[in-house]
Amino acid sequence: MKKQWFVLGVAGLIGGLVAGKRPLLGRLMDLPPVTYRVRVHRNLSITMPDGIELAADHYQPQSKSALPAILMRTPYGKGNMNGFLAQRFAERGYHVLVQDVRGRFRSDGEFEPYVNEQADGVATLDWLAAQPWCDGQVGMWGQSYVGYVQWAAAAVNPPVLRAIVPAITQANLAIGRADNVMLDRTLRWLIMLDAMDTNVAGLPWWQLLPRTFDMRVQDELVAKAAAHLPLQELDTVVFGQPFPLFRNWRAHPDIHTPYWQDIDFRAAVPTVQAPAHFIAGWYDIFLGGQLADYAALAASYAAGNAPQPFLTIGPWTHMDRTNMITALREGLAWFDAHLKGKRHALARPPVRVFVMGAEVWREYASWPPPATETAYYLEGNGRLSHELPAADTAPDTYLYDPADPTPNVGGALLSPHAGARDNRDLEARADVLTFTTPPLTEALEIVGPVRAVLFVQSSQAYTDFFARLCVVQEDGRSINLCDGITRVMPGVGEPQADGSLRLEIDLWATAYHFEAGQQLRLQLSSGAHPRFARNLGTDESAWTGTEMAAAQQTIYHDAARPSHLLLPLL
Repeated sequence: MKKQWFVLGVAGLIGGLVAGKRPLLGRLMDLPPVTYRVRVHRNLSITMPDGIELAADHYQPQSKSALPAILMRTPYGKGNMNGFLAQRFAERGYHVLVQDVRGRFRSDGEFEPYVNEQADGVATLDWLAAQPWCDGQVGMWGQSYVGYVQWAAAAVNPPVLRAIVPAITQANLAIGRADNVMLDRTLRWLIMLDAMDTNVAGLPWWQLLPRTFDMRVQDELVAKAAAHLPLQELDTVVFGQPFPLFRNWRAHPDIHTPYWQDIDFRAAVPTVQAPAHFIAGWYDIFLGGQLADYAALAASYAAGNAPQPFLTIGPWTHMDRTNMITALREGLAWFDAHLKGKRHALARPPVRVFVMGAEVWREYASWPPPATETAYYLEGNGRLSHELPAADTAPDTYLYDPADPTPNVGGALLSPHAGARDNRDLEARADVLTFTTPPLTEALEIVGPVRAVLFVQSSQAYTDFFARLCVVQEDGRSINLCDGITRVMPGVGEPQADGSLRLEIDLWATAYHFEAGQQLRLQLSSGAHPRFARNLGTDESAWTGTEMAAAQQTIYHDAARPSHLLLPLL
């Protein structure tokens, strides 16, 4: 990891100022040797079927024979880091086309996130296949939105598309988590999109650029907007006037309508015939969806209906650019195997994950690897134990007040605040409960999905429950590993005869090696604001609500209602 941070820190300097030292850069990034000189053709115009012109840069290896091509389609600008990455692929024998998606930067048309990516992606693939310098085989590569557009195109199985590498992404970017509004993520993405290109408020550059590059400025905007009600006015708080993109989303509040269903490609994932290598991060905002996509395609492969997918999961956040180095390296191997026929490039098991704590990579034949799902039961004294609780154990209670919402610390965020953080200050709050094992007497390792089963009761019919797995270091630091949230409303959970409610919270997944002396901790609360929009405690819409009601929360952990944490022990 330290090497990757160093590489990323000097990569731009070496790439921009020391062009003649590209072999050194490749060695630092652990890439294959450079084999081609590259010429860049900028601002090519590619016509879509409806006449809209999309702009692209072509990174051309100097070769007399046709070569495979890689397509990257981005809303973030085809230059800068995208150009740096394209250069690395091109130097190793791939034509690379980096394209501004419709309505962004130099491309014509209107940018409506997700809506045109399938049609435009397929048309661009067809254009690539028709070029004399392309041998007819094309792959797609990229992260986040640049990964999503791969699923959009692959969903219809274009014959020319022979491999994809979707990194830190999922086949439906429009969904939230457990019916929660992903407030922090939505705000920061809109701010970045606007600051990079749109500028709806017409700000001068010296006010616009800090919104993307100065986290203090962005944090102030997010905090101001997150404190405002109703949420449907967030755009005027941040931008000083309505943001058309945001208003268009709010005009389609029901995710089950055709507007959203047409840009949801999850159902098509099992039918995709282009071999896919998934690159994921333990602290990424899309980890849960990406693992679900992988599971769907892996099941299709097991049934003989799709090529075998690969999965790589590292210790990354969404904004951690060190994941690009792995995605680039794995992408080259994937394309060498599927576009150039170098099958030896895949001479390893299909699943490779980074085990935090041990700080090592481990390889498996499948995901999740075989493990023993082990229960850790909550006890009334704040303990977490293998033993079932006593019949007369009293429950724990706390008050959740949306006027003073439980804050978020670390985890899966679209900002540098993401990842592993010390949770002690958070856990000192009266609206946060913790349940902790005694210090471990021997090491243990967990790899796979994590769940919490809770028996709860609330004074409000509408509320949230948030669960987080932490490792408590010997010095007392409580470090978050994975978490999840459930939005409670009528019809959610399993009502019990005594009036309590059984909830199962998906904490996504992790891989961690606990050493002797460390402790496991389950953290419980009713919010993680502004990562998730606070639950106001009423039946008003999350977007239009303004009234707030505090909730008295009860967590049961007795023999009849044994709340517990489920961990995949190896």
